[in-house]
Amino acid sequence: MTGSTKQNKSSTLIGIAGGSGSGKTYFAKALCETLNQRAGRHVCSILYQDSYYIDQSSKFDFDGGAVNFDHPSSLDFDLLCEHLQQLKTGSRIDVPIYDFVSHSRSHQCVPTEPLPIILVDGILIFHPENVRGQFDDLVFFDTPEELRFQRRLDRDVHERGRTPEGVKTQFLRQVKPMHDQFVEPTKGYAKTIVADIGEYDSNLLRYVEQLLRLINRN
Repeated sequence: MTGSTKQNKSSTLIGIAGGSGSGKTYFAKALCETLNQRAGRHVCSILYQDSYYIDQSSKFDFDGGAVNFDHPSSLDFDLLCEHLQQLKTGSRIDVPIYDFVSHSRSHQCVPTEPLPIILVDGILIFHPENVRGQFDDLVFFDTPEELRFQRRLDRDVHERGRTPEGVKTQFLRQVKPMHDQFVEPTKGYAKTIVADIGEYDSNLLRYVEQLLRLINRN
């Protein structure tokens, strides 16, 4: 599953974490798009924690509950760590594809090149020490629980075919407890903490300028 193409330059890895629905993915997409536009070329891409879920098709009951997707054991962090190490040494990786409808991992992969900036998005990416240690910068989105729940509800119902009742039950039984136990404590590792309401735009602008300077120096 690992690529072997070697490039001349390694990637700078920026971890963007926070609870489900915290705004981290929106921020990562906006940062990536703005960097590529400002640079006039493809200098940034996003690597998603969600690509590294372990195949759960044999246990998933359609509307959640049987599988705890918010627990660290549901993710293949060893493979993610290996891929981050390879990007830092200038090697291409083959990212797995995870299907959130069937909850299975595809036999196909997505080749990903070691661009100057790789943004890594995920709720639990700061939890395992081997993964956390790969990041050159760590950003955490600290967003109120009520807002995070509403965003997750909208996403899971409209994009993943879930029922509102199932989403609410899963949030209360799994998402909230796992957030409190595994996600919230990792805020202490972050170099930048973003309050989703009020601090989004200023931090986006700051990171755009900071990363553009880094790209131009290299």
